[in-house]
Order: sequence, then structure tokens, then C-alpha cells
Amino acid sequence: MAQYDYDLFVIGGGSGGVRAARMASLAGARVGLAEEWRMGGTCVIRGCIPKKLFVYASQFRENILDSRGYGWDFGDCKFDWPILIANKDREIARLEGLYTTNVEKTGAKIHHDRAVFEDEHTLRLLNSGRMVTAEKILIATGNRPTREMGTTHVIPGGDLCITSDEAFHLQELPKRILIAGGGYIALEFAHIFHGLGSQVSLVYRGEKPLRGFDDCLREAVCASMHSRGIEVLLGCEFTRVEKRGDHLHAETSKGAVIECDQIMLAIGRQPNTLALHVEKAGVELGRRGEVKVDDYSRTTNSHIYAVGDVTDRVQLTPIAIHEAMAFVETAFKNNPVKPDHIHVPSAVFTTPEIATVGMSEQKALLMGHSVDVYKSTFRPLLHTLGGRDVRTLMKLVVDQKSQKVLGCHIFGDHAAEIIQVVAVALRMGATKKDFDATIALHPTAAEELVTMRTKSYSREPEAA
Repeated sequence: MAQYDYDLFVIGGGSGGVRAARMASLAGARVGLAEEWRMGGTCVIRGCIPKKLFVYASQFRENILDSRGYGWDFGDCKFDWPILIANKDREIARLEGLYTTNVEKTGAKIHHDRAVFEDEHTLRLLNSGRMVTAEKILIATGNRPTREMGTTHVIPGGDLCITSDEAFHLQELPKRILIAGGGYIALEFAHIFHGLGSQVSLVYRGEKPLRGFDDCLREAVCASMHSRGIEVLLGCEFTRVEKRGDHLHAETSKGAVIECDQIMLAIGRQPNTLALHVEKAGVELGRRGEVKVDDYSRTTNSHIYAVGDVTDRVQLTPIAIHEAMAFVETAFKNNPVKPDHIHVPSAVFTTPEIATVGMSEQKALLMGHSVDVYKSTFRPLLHTLGGRDVRTLMKLVVDQKSQKVLGCHIFGDHAAEIIQVVAVALRMGATKKDFDATIALHPTAAEELVTMRTKSYSREPEAA
């Protein structure tokens, strides 16, 4: 039997890689992990965590405005960008230290280096020049922002733009920022910068942002952005970016020229497989550079696996962690486990939030379900005295035949906190009758989910 330096070598120190390294080590495996930059990956260093801290920061101005209807007067609002950046950096450094410590506590070895394939069992650590071998290898390198429209078209002047990575480290808050994209990152940063005081425009080539989400949510967030003063330009995209003096100028496909201080590209993310040399190990990539895997996260080489965003399956941190746990069960505990990608809750941290679990109305119809739809739009209690015209939307998509709840969709304050528990109910196969039989918790927004008794409408598949 061949001797290797490690039973498992993990490439990437993000959420999926760290969880796999820890669990495999605790299961008795000799584990090595390579991370070329900072432990924690996209989520901790330049994604979910700093983004959510920015979201919190962006909401205080509106909270202060709301407070006046309740008798409070805090005077003029003043925001200090450098303080936010410094405090964010301090918290991210603390979390990075925890990630490192938690891996090392299990006995796994961290190599602060870039690992690339030499053959199917050998990796080269580029900084040290050292070769390491492993019986099993896990690719968990995540993804990165792209500057390309589609797969090949690079925006002229795109190098003048920032991405979400750079947005966390700007020296100053831009007075005016233009954001390209219609996905969750684009919308979240549009609300973040708007809440912090920037003038924000969003350019998206589609007819509605958030492709793949329920149409009611897409329409609700669009209307909300307009009412807040965020300029939304749909059916439009950049054709060129130029620097003129101290400002950037973006030409759009509709002939407009927009002047701003910063332009942020949030037009997609690309799997991190460039120069990884997976071909030397017999690992196949897909069209976008994603690692091809089977239902058990195995690549086209049976002892090499991949989890997380690099596989381009479901790009969510908890999914990467879940896939990592399933991988350890499969590869080291003789208990083959398929990751579960059904009933995955997700949220978009706009203001207010979007949260969803299960099928959209459109997907349910495409899947052949005849559906009953229950929908409610209302003004939350907070804003009755706060004075702002903020609306909450809640929607249940129900299969007509079985009366199982196929999907739940919320646009409103604390939507993400609500949807987490709804995901448990849907995973257990809850029916509309189960929702109806549940006692409401009053006064809350969430009670609307169990008090929507009147059907809004029904639809058949052929009407989709």
C-alpha cells in the first residue's frame, strides 16, 4: 500500500475546507490544509460576515428616522466610514484567528501557501517549493468576482472598476456609486451604500433583478428601491468605462453616460480553478471552470473530491459546510452521504430583507404542480408610528393536490430570521393545514404566515 504524507489534503481554508479538515482530523485522519491568503475564505474575510456588518451599519440612519415617531430625537445623523472599516477589520481578524485555532486544535496542519496539482496524489506548495502527497484530496477553493460579461466579453475600462472584494477596503465612502448587476450581491451593496449616504444607481441588463427568485419578490424589491431613491436602470448594461479627471464615466447600451466616483461590478462569480492544474490529476472542469462532481462530491478521479462554490452547485456558505460534512461521512466513516440541496433557505440582505425557501411560484408551475397561492402585503406595525411607507410581502405557494407548502417567500424586516424556522417545517412536509392550525404569535409580522386563510389565486402549469 502506498505511503502518503497525509490521509487527506484540503486545498482552501474557507468554510467548506475548514469544516472538512476539522471533522476528518477528529475522525482520526492525518490532515493537511493549504490556504494561500487568509483563513476563513470568502464568507469570513470578504463576503457574508463583513457584508452583514455593513448592512447593520447602513440601517442605523433609517432606524433613527423611525425613532422620531416614537418621541426620540438624536439630532443630526453623522457617519464615519474609517471607523466602520477599522472596526470591521478588527472583527474579521478575530474570526480569522478562531478559524486557524480551531483547525490546529484538531491536529491538522495548516500550510500558508498555494497548492497546485502535480499528479493525482501530489501537490506542489508554490511559495515553499515543497511537494506533499495525500491519499485523498479535497478541492475547496471557492470562487471569485468576475469582470467579464458572460464568458468572454471584458468591459472596456473594467479595470477601473471595483468588485465586492475591494468594496470592503475603500479609503472613503463614494458620494456617488454605480453598480452593475442584478444578483444578490449587487442589490445588497446598492442598499448598503444608499443607507450610508451615497447616491446609488444600479444597471442591470435583465428586465427584473434577482433572476430565479419568485417574481413577486423581484417586483417588490424593485418598487422599494425606486421609493428609496435608488436609481434602477433595467434592460441596460455598460459598454465602456473611462476616467475623466477625478470621476469615472460609464457609457450604457442605451446611450447614456453616467458620472460617478466608483463603479462596482457585481456581474457574477467564477470558480477558483485557474492555474490549479487539475488536469494533471484527471479532474474535469465544466464550461465555467467549475469542478465536475457526482452526488457524493467525487470528481472524475474517485479519490479527489470538491465541495462549496468551486463546484458551482449552490453558492451558499452553509451548503459548503453541509457538503463538507457529507464528504467526511463518505470518505472517512464508510457512510456514503449525499448532500441535500432541497429546501435550502436563502436570504438577500437588502433593506428590508428578502428570504425564501422552497419553490418559487414559477418553478412550481414548471415542475408540473397546480398551485394555490396565498399572499399578503401589509404595513408593519413599526412603521405606523415611524411614518415611512414600508411594505412587507409574505407568500405561500401550495400544491393543490397534496396541500403541501412548496415554497415560502418574504420581503420585510427580519425575513431571514423568520425563514430559518419555516425551512424546518417545509423539510418535514408541512401542509397548509399545518400552518393554519398553528397558533399565531401576536403582534408579529411572522404571524401572517399562519393567518393567511383566504387563497389569493390558483394557477395551472399550462398557464405558466
